[in-house]
Amino acid sequence: MSVRSRTRPLVPALLSAALLTAGCAGQEDAESGPENPSSSATPHGYVEGATEAAEQQSRLLLGDPGTGDTRVLDLITGKIHDTARRAGVTELTTDGRFGYFHGADGTHVLDSGAWMVDHGDHVHYYRAKIQEVGELPGGPGTSIRSDAGATVVTAADGKADVHSRADLEKGTLGTPARLPGTYAGPVVPYAEHLIALTRDGDAPAKVAVLDRSGKRVAAPESECEDPQGDAVTRRGVVLGCADGALLVREDDGTFTAEKITYGEGVPKKERAARFRHRPDSSTLTAAAGGNAVWVLDVTKRAWTRVETGPVVAANTAGEGSPLLVLETDGALHGYDMSTGEETAVTEPLLTDVPEAASGEAPAPVIEVDRSRAYLNDPAGRRVYEIDYNDALRVARTFDLDVRPSLMAETGR
Repeated sequence: MSVRSRTRPLVPALLSAALLTAGCAGQEDAESGPENPSSSATPHGYVEGATEAAEQQSRLLLGDPGTGDTRVLDLITGKIHDTARRAGVTELTTDGRFGYFHGADGTHVLDSGAWMVDHGDHVHYYRAKIQEVGELPGGPGTSIRSDAGATVVTAADGKADVHSRADLEKGTLGTPARLPGTYAGPVVPYAEHLIALTRDGDAPAKVAVLDRSGKRVAAPESECEDPQGDAVTRRGVVLGCADGALLVREDDGTFTAEKITYGEGVPKKERAARFRHRPDSSTLTAAAGGNAVWVLDVTKRAWTRVETGPVVAANTAGEGSPLLVLETDGALHGYDMSTGEETAVTEPLLTDVPEAASGEAPAPVIEVDRSRAYLNDPAGRRVYEIDYNDALRVARTFDLDVRPSLMAETGR
């Protein structure tokens, strides 16, 4: 693999280290003392087998469905790691640390060895060895959602199993617990509970809040017809519905569900069906048919429809950042989310976007973190790193030995 790059400034990394040290020091001081004499022996944030870093330790998981080859690209070192070949993989998802390679007969779990722990007023970044974890049952339609304590696997038939996150971190799948009943969409861990959609016959789905064993503990008033799409944000869990979205929130142990409507009728083919966003951001994107993108500002409880060219992929880092749209011309376009004005465009990056977008192959994706975006080019066997705050400048190009038709970022 070859990398063409421009060096990142050193100042942000040093500043991050200083802030990390200062933020943790206060908590360490508070936890230390006569009643907790051993606290100084174990540094705050310590994770056995992992190295803590002062900045985000991003890695890209890559997959080639044609050959079954998989790779992990370390964005800090620029090194590429070979991982086990997985035949028949059609989709790749992640929860920020683990990669889930979905196939016809099951889902392979790979620990990328890069993750973040959010302590509210500061975060910890970790890197560790990459390791294969195992194979989860479940074919097409299987959804996997996680938080710090649990990983929930929801099958296409609505049955759901809860895995201990601690088991996955140790490199094993462990023995899952089966939740009672069936659900009308992925079961989403949130606020030490599980957010699920239940349905009685042909009636609209309703939100159920479950404890980790599956016992219903709350049922906020809600209705969600034709549920599609979900996302966890700092404002709560967003569930896509026919008339907009449901926002499920927890405040001091009380759960509520609030509808955020489109404000008008939207044809089924133009509804937001799959959300993309930067982890922890409260600004979501989704295709709005073939030539537009929905932007959902969860904080403002408002939808905005941005008219674009033919959409292949879309994403954004959030408020103050551009809406990034890969269009069928092979270029990445930047739009102002408030005005809909196009603000930047790259030279064409992909040569076979129309073929990929037609369903004959997985469409490229845009992954976004706090400073960069990543765009995969399967035909060119490369990944582009984009500085979205600098007129979509191509900061680095990673040349690969596989077609990276599937891509997901971890470490965020």
